[in-house]
Amino acid sequence: MVVTPAVLERARQLVEPALVTAVDRLCDELRRPARYHFGWVEADGSPSTVGSGKGLRPALAVLSAEAVGVDGAVAVPGAAAVELVHNFSLVHDDIIDGDVERRHRPTVWAVFGVDEAVVSGDALHNLAFQVLLDAPAFPSGGEPSAERVRATIRLVTATMAMIAGQSADMAFDDLPEVDLAACLAMEADKTGALLGYSASVGAVLAGAPADQVDALEVYGQELGLAFQAVDDVLGIWGDPSVTGKAAGNDLRERKKSMPVALVLSGGGTAAAELRAVYDVAGDLSDDDVERASAVIEAAGGRDDTIAEARRRLDAALAAVDGVGLEVGAVDELAGLARFVAEREF
Repeated sequence: MVVTPAVLERARQLVEPALVTAVDRLCDELRRPARYHFGWVEADGSPSTVGSGKGLRPALAVLSAEAVGVDGAVAVPGAAAVELVHNFSLVHDDIIDGDVERRHRPTVWAVFGVDEAVVSGDALHNLAFQVLLDAPAFPSGGEPSAERVRATIRLVTATMAMIAGQSADMAFDDLPEVDLAACLAMEADKTGALLGYSASVGAVLAGAPADQVDALEVYGQELGLAFQAVDDVLGIWGDPSVTGKAAGNDLRERKKSMPVALVLSGGGTAAAELRAVYDVAGDLSDDDVERASAVIEAAGGRDDTIAEARRRLDAALAAVDGVGLEVGAVDELAGLARFVAEREF
C-alpha cells in the first residue's frame, strides 16, 4: 500500500486559505462553479467534503522554499498561483475531452454548462497572476518585489508551455501514429512545465541562488514526466473507484498516450491490431476498449511506460543531489516523487 506523504496535507492547510481568498474575489456568477470545481461546495452552493485533489503542486512549492532554508509560508503565493493555473487547465480539459466526471462527481461543464465552465476557467487563470502581482498584497508601497515579478514571469512561461503541450496532445488525434520522443516532448510541456515551476517557485520567492532554483526546476520537470507516465497507465488500466474516471477512458477517446505511442511506433502485428481498433468508425465499444488494452499490455506498452516512469523518477532524485539543499526537505521531495511514481490514483 502506498502511504500518502504528510507534506500533502501540511501544504494544503498552508495554501488552501489563500486559494479560498482568491476564488472569493470572483463575481457571484463565477464563484460557485469555481468553488464547486475545487470541491469546497456542492452544485447548489452547500458545503462539500469532496476535497480538491492531491495537492501535489502546492506541496512541491512549499518544499522548494524549505529546501533552500526558509519557511514554507514564503511559497504560498506561488503555490496558490500554480494551483489556480492547474485547475483552469482541468476545467478546460474536461470540456475538450468531453469528460463528465472528475474526482468521483460531475465536471464543471456537465453541471453548469460549457459557457460557464469556459469563463470560470478563464477567471481562475487570471486569478493566478493577481495572486502574485496585486497591490493589496504589498502594503508597504504597493509594488511587487523582484522575487514576485520573477515568479510571475516564470509562471507565464510555464503556462504557455502547458498550453503548447495541450495543443500538441490535441494534434496527435489527427496523426496515424506518434513515437515515444514526440510523446515525451508533448508531456514535458503539458505536465512537466507546471511541475517544474511548482518545484522551484518557493526557492524563487526566497531569492535562492540560481543553481538551486535550476536544480529544483529540473527535479519538477522530470517528476512531471514520471507523473504523466503513471497517469497514462491509469488512464487505461486504473480502477474507476480509485481514479474517479471511467475504465479505459483514454482508449475510448483514442488518445495517443505513452503506452499507445510505444506500441504504434513499434510496428509489427501489435501496432496493426491497435491501429485497426483506433480506426473503427464511431464510438469505441467496451469490447473495442478491452481488445485495445489487451493488445497494448501484451506488446509491452504497459511495462515499458512504467519503466519510463522509474527512469524519470531516478532523474528527478539525481537533480536535487549535491546542490546544497536542506537534507530534510530533500528527503521529503524524494518521498513525494516515489509516491507519484507508485500511486494508483
